[in-house]
Amino acid sequence: MFTKADKNKARKKRHLRIRKRVIGSTVRPRLNVFRSSKHIYAQLIDDATGVTLVSASSLDKELGLKNGANVEAATAVGTLIAKRAQEKGATEVIFDRGGYIYHGRIKALAEAAREAGLQF
Repeated sequence: MFTKADKNKARKKRHLRIRKRVIGSTVRPRLNVFRSSKHIYAQLIDDATGVTLVSASSLDKELGLKNGANVEAATAVGTLIAKRAQEKGATEVIFDRGGYIYHGRIKALAEAAREAGLQF
């Protein structure tokens, strides 16, 4: 019998490969993205100190989203994370797609963050 491949297990392996090279610093924190089936989350992480600088998600009351699992929600989260990052003084980041394919919600979040002023 053939067994079906576990997509999340493969994503985690890809993420580990990416994390070998992608390291956030105080000057350029890492913009990490996590996508679940119902929501999308983004964090700016300083890997040198192991601290999350800012975070945003589709659960934030500030956004007032009804559905957190679509491209519109990802765009709103990207704009919000960029705004919060600029308030903390971070304008350049390193994008960590978390092993996800750069498509759909991940792409929408990244492009919205770029349009809102983050450079990566």
